[in-house]
Amino acid sequence: MKDEGKIDRNSVISASEIGQYCYCSIAWYLQKQGFKPDSELLETGQKKHDELGQLINNTERKMVKSRILELIGYIVLFFSSILLIFEVLL
Repeated sequence: MKDEGKIDRNSVISASEIGQYCYCSIAWYLQKQGFKPDSELLETGQKKHDELGQLINNTERKMVKSRILELIGYIVLFFSSILLIFEVLL
C-alpha cells in the first residue's frame, strides 16, 4: 500500500525552479534530466542573454523617447494650427 501522506520530491517544483524555467526553459529541462552545464558554454550563453537583455532595455528606452518626441510634435502641430487659423481669420 502506498503512503498517501508522503510527497514525492521529484514532482514538486520550487519557486526558484519556476524562475529558472522563465529565464530559459531549455536549460531548466536539461538540468531536470541530469545534464550538467559546461562552464565555457554556460558563460557564452550568459553573455548572450546579457547582450540581449541590454538590447531590449535600450530598445525600450528609445521607444519611450520616441513617444515623448511624438507627443511634443503633436503639441507643436496643434499650436501651429491654432496660430495659422488666427492669422487667416484676423
